[in-house]
Amino acid sequence: MDKTTKQMKIWRLTAITVLCALIVVSFLYALGVGYKTAEPNVEKTESLSLWNDGTGAKKQLVDFVTSVTKEGGDDFIPVEDRIAVFDMDGTLACETFYTYYDTMMFIEYCLNDHPERVSDELKEVAASIKPGYVADETLARNFAKAFAGMTVEEFYDYAVSFGQKKTASFNNMRYIDNFYLPMVELVKYLYENDFTIYVISGTERTTTRAIVANSPIKDYVSPEHVIGTDFEIKQKGHEDESSNMNFKYENGDELVLTGGFIQKNLNANKSILVEREIGKRPVLAFGNSGSDTSMMNYAIDERNPHKAQAYMIVADDNVREWGTQNWETKSADYISKGFTPISMKNDFAQIYPDGITKAAQQYIPADVQYVEETGKAA
Repeated sequence: MDKTTKQMKIWRLTAITVLCALIVVSFLYALGVGYKTAEPNVEKTESLSLWNDGTGAKKQLVDFVTSVTKEGGDDFIPVEDRIAVFDMDGTLACETFYTYYDTMMFIEYCLNDHPERVSDELKEVAASIKPGYVADETLARNFAKAFAGMTVEEFYDYAVSFGQKKTASFNNMRYIDNFYLPMVELVKYLYENDFTIYVISGTERTTTRAIVANSPIKDYVSPEHVIGTDFEIKQKGHEDESSNMNFKYENGDELVLTGGFIQKNLNANKSILVEREIGKRPVLAFGNSGSDTSMMNYAIDERNPHKAQAYMIVADDNVREWGTQNWETKSADYISKGFTPISMKNDFAQIYPDGITKAAQQYIPADVQYVEETGKAA
């Protein structure tokens, strides 16, 4: 056999080998065994099954996600710009059963769990809180004072343990069970469509992280994607120094809450912190009150380079929830501002897990217990 014939046989054999390899690879990809399918087989949320069909909000949400994830479409948004921001209290989780998670945590800490650690003034503040109170900066400053001296880890752990307590406002509900299931499903749906989810809350940041990390949305929101109200934190032993530039962190040092207060994350602070910590305008925003409107408007501002929408939850369900808001009034107000209203009564097919129902009364007054234990008027 001459040299030319040998080379032709080698080339023919090589070509056949490569062709066979390509056929095998193509076959494996056709069966879904390619590289991309090495990820765990997670069941995806193909539709919002916990949202009632035929409602405007559900259709608008699905249409939006469909349009911005369609490559080559006019509204396509690159994955890196698919940012969705959610308020927490009243948007993702229950607020209308009396008050917020963090406020109830403050009340329990001051009056029941650790009254020995707080001043009589703080106990009186805790006992005076009733439905209709204002969750303003003044109250947040009292929250910061109550937990002074705790390390960040201790504070986080207390927030987690508080979530295991049961609320008197619902039957069979721990505080950590207060997430609205349709909103949990929505977060999952967006996450599976390559949205990055942020929780932007008026609740203190470490508390919000503890709540999120132990909630049904824990797999979709990472700790660095939680933005909240900030209490002052210092290195232990340097609490009274004016500048953190005067010392350095060393192995084994502790970070502690000083009792100081930095900023309440409501109103304009929400849009400012979105810009400061995310650096991009969200394309989806969800809230439930006037204190969220700055964040909503920042998303739908005409200067947003992408299509964007904002949604407001209306607490109008007084059968499965303690909602008292009037749908006609609230929805008209939100629509006039460019937001899409979501009715808990009509849009949510289910609100809480099976077995959780409204209790006979909305709350047990903290001042009654306080008076009985101290003999002082709240």
